[in-house]
Amino acid sequence: MMIRQLIKIDEEKCNGCGLCASACHEGAIKMIDGKAKLIRDDYCDGLGNCLPMCPTGAITFENREAPDYDKEAVLENQRKNNQSALRQWPVQIQLVPVNAPYFNNAHLLVAADCTAFAHGNFHEQFMKQKITLVGCPKLDPVDYSEKLTQIIRENNLKSITVTRMEVPCCGGLEYAVRTALEQSGKTLPLNVITISTEGIILE
Repeated sequence: MMIRQLIKIDEEKCNGCGLCASACHEGAIKMIDGKAKLIRDDYCDGLGNCLPMCPTGAITFENREAPDYDKEAVLENQRKNNQSALRQWPVQIQLVPVNAPYFNNAHLLVAADCTAFAHGNFHEQFMKQKITLVGCPKLDPVDYSEKLTQIIRENNLKSITVTRMEVPCCGGLEYAVRTALEQSGKTLPLNVITISTEGIILE
């Protein structure tokens, strides 16, 4: 153990945007329960690439006792985590089979196309441990609610999360999911997350 410079994250100021986690090439920062957390001191090199990315000033430097930076551990972690969180194929709402086996006991993520590009930590924060469906009601000339109703009605889903952009056209995707859930006759936990055009999660 030695005294060295590390980052410190103020969870009260953290808005969950995930920009710091995306900027941290060492993987020292992870999004956990919607907040950025320093997961291991020995992953943090103390250079602070994450600081200028934070829009709320939640990250600062502090000097404290910690293990030395472990480059080998960081490289191993990067090799282990450099994978997509996607668990099935296809992902487009129009293409996915209604009775695919991966829907059984699944947590479903219905994502607007743009959200994965706007939010840098999308795979880790939203797709992990979920079955992902994507679509854009402005581009696809179909009513998603019909297909989604079938998927909800004919499978044993555990929950549904919707990620949408703040732009008005994304309201169509949220509406389709809410309509499908109502038409299915089932009661499932529904969480709608809105992302700004700057990639920030809005309250």
